[in-house]
Parts: sequence; C-alpha cells; structure tokens
Amino acid sequence: MTITSPPDTLMWEARAQAGRQADLLPHIEQTVLPTVLADPACLDAGIYLGGQDRVVLIAHFTSTPPPLPAPPDDLLLRSVHQWPFRRHATCRGPAAHTSDASAAG
Repeated sequence: MTITSPPDTLMWEARAQAGRQADLLPHIEQTVLPTVLADPACLDAGIYLGGQDRVVLIAHFTSTPPPLPAPPDDLLLRSVHQWPFRRHATCRGPAAHTSDASAAG
C-alpha cells in the first residue's frame, strides 16, 4: 500500500542534556507549544516525558504540520528530531468511555 495523502500529524522530540529535562520542559511549554496552538490548522497537541531526558510533542492538524522551533542548544544533547505522519486511525479504550461519562455528568 502506498500512502499519497499529505501528513497531518507531527512528532517532535527533544533530548535534553543529562538531568536537564526539567529545564527543557518550560521552554517547550512556553515557546514550542504556543507555536503549535497558534497554527489555525492545529486540532490538538500533547507533551510526553520519556526516559533519557526526552520530551516529545505530538500534534494533530487538518493540513501539513509546520516545522517547530528548536530549544536553545545548551539544553539539548542533540538536535531536535521532527517526523511528519499521516494519522491512520484513532481508537479509544474502555477508560476513555468511563471518563467521557463522568465528564458529561
């Protein structure tokens, strides 16, 4: 199968210098995330914290995602990686239905 549709999802990953994930996170929350949310095509965005001082942002758009700014070099172990994807499917588990019901009540 060949996918010919343009990407609509961006995975952006920054790896902080050892022990500096807490220093990197405010930059992402105050600079990178607002850039994403200001794009009129942005549907949603989430920030995830991972091992080895990684911070990942995954954002969904109605069109091709823009490239995002990199944090200051002194916070990073290596350059930021950005991958555009095309969303194939979104599935929800039982817990999503439970939280939907409690939010509606």
